Amino acid sequence: MGRLVIDGNSVYEIDEECIRKREQQERKKEGKPTEDKNWDNNKRKNR
Repeated sequence: MGRLVIDGNSVYEIDEECIRKREQQERKKEGKPTEDKNWDNNKRKNR
């Protein structure tokens, strides 16, 4: 699912999955541990 951003006469769709993956890659590059915010929720759903 994406987000819509309206800027004057322009409309943009932000791909949230793409943003999340990019942030994980940047954290990995910086040596910081990656975290999946939905991991705990997904774990609960799969029980």
